[in-house]
Amino acid sequence: MSFLGMGRPQPTSEQKIEAVEAEMLAMASSYNSLQKNCQAKCIPNDFREAELNKGESVCLDRCVSKFLDTTQKVSEIMQQQGQQQGMQQGGSGGLF
Repeated sequence: MSFLGMGRPQPTSEQKIEAVEAEMLAMASSYNSLQKNCQAKCIPNDFREAELNKGESVCLDRCVSKFLDTTQKVSEIMQQQGQQQGMQQGGSGGLF
């Protein structure tokens, strides 16, 4: 419970569903970007074999790893910035 009723209002079920749907769209977009970029980088357009060769497999492993590492680092930075902005807005919004 918030002090004097001045806390954040709780999201409604509809808002929660919208947030989940937005997150799912973002994850699908991220996956599609990963797939498109790594395939373009690691797999030639002229398919010579039905299976991936060792070089293609290693390239894909590295590409996916780098993509996920970069995504995680960007997410952490954005989260830190959001927290800093929240503290700045919360700290300056006093009663006087």
